[in-house]
Amino acid sequence: MSLRSATQRRRNSESALSNSPPERGSLKLSRSKNSVECLGLGIVPLDILFTVPYFPKAGHKIDAVNLIIQGGGPVPNCLVGLSRFGVRTAFIGAFGDDLWGRMGIDELKREQVDVGNVFIKRQPSALASGMIETGSGRRTIALYRKIAVKPSDLNLHALPVPKVIHLDGRDLPACLKLARWGRKIGARVSLDIGSMRNDVSPLLPLVDLLIVADAFALPFTRTRAARAAITELRRRCPGMIVVTEGMKGSLGFDGGKWRRQRAYRVKNVDTTGAGDSFHAGYLYGVLKGWSMPECLEFGAAAAALKCTQPGARTGAPRLSQVRQFLRKRRTANA
Repeated sequence: MSLRSATQRRRNSESALSNSPPERGSLKLSRSKNSVECLGLGIVPLDILFTVPYFPKAGHKIDAVNLIIQGGGPVPNCLVGLSRFGVRTAFIGAFGDDLWGRMGIDELKREQVDVGNVFIKRQPSALASGMIETGSGRRTIALYRKIAVKPSDLNLHALPVPKVIHLDGRDLPACLKLARWGRKIGARVSLDIGSMRNDVSPLLPLVDLLIVADAFALPFTRTRAARAAITELRRRCPGMIVVTEGMKGSLGFDGGKWRRQRAYRVKNVDTTGAGDSFHAGYLYGVLKGWSMPECLEFGAAAAALKCTQPGARTGAPRLSQVRQFLRKRRTANA
């Protein structure tokens, strides 16, 4: 055997090893008073949202009836929701050294989300601008983002030890690094994907809780229904899988049974962040040791309440509100 072929074989072996999921719990770290229950990494744009009576045609103008300026992003929104449920949370994300970045950090602080591991970079903060239609609550949003978290940014030794790591898969190399570390320390890895944007295939084998929108699940798996999509996703992801379907509710598979949760009917004001509140509700149940049906129910209630209020974060419900909502629904159905 030549030296060149032997070297290539060693490289292939190392590559295969690095691509395989780490053994769960292989790295023993003790939880301290500084530990958190959920640690998240994801994009964090500032949302600038206009409420309009209807969506204008291309080339037309319209007067907005309301304006919302607040932080956004699936992961930080979910962490805010969890924090309002009394869960200890921490966020990893990249902010620009500008007014928008300072606003974003201050807002997370006010919501009791730990920002001790965020990065302030000499780049513009991510911005999202969109319109929300009065009455239907439908929204359309455009995102501008050039800033990112890189794997070299992450100092794993300085991070709080979480029970759950929540990711959006956008800064994929950093997500992969954090997910591998999470598996090593015994944390459960959660992934939220709302639409087809970047290829997250390398991340799926590391995920314990895959909760994705049908806007991602169907095109990614090239299927036409949530059940077929979940069946295909199970070939790539070993964990529990849930596909959300908007007003149709959600469908999950816990490894043994299919679980269907209907969406609660409410008067929609703004659907922005509904999925993020669903994730917050679901992960709250996971942290409490609930079954999948209980997690789905709580997530659906949190999402419904969010839709009745404007803003992804300002509209995120409190724990008492979700409990009261479910009590009323159960009483009405008794």
